[in-house]
Amino acid sequence: MKKETDNFQLWQKVSRTEEQNNNLLTVMAQRGQKRRVEETEEQRNRGLSDMAERCRERKAEETEEQRNSRLSDMAQRSQERRAKESKRTKE
Repeated sequence: MKKETDNFQLWQKVSRTEEQNNNLLTVMAQRGQKRRVEETEEQRNRGLSDMAERCRERKAEETEEQRNSRLSDMAQRSQERRAKESKRTKE
């Protein structure tokens, strides 16, 4: 009986934590939506510019091996996408 009680209490704790996490994620999403509504076009463009700059910096810092790996992954995904599309058109 003790083990069942312990398991039930653990289940309640996990459930409660998941519910709390879901509430937190909801609040975060609402804040993000509100921020985007209030964001001016200039702020949005600045954010996009910052993202592009970080991307350029990351690419400049990557080694040739990392670059080759990234390009290989991109090519693999492209091949998989084409294979799926080809399969879909044949059906």
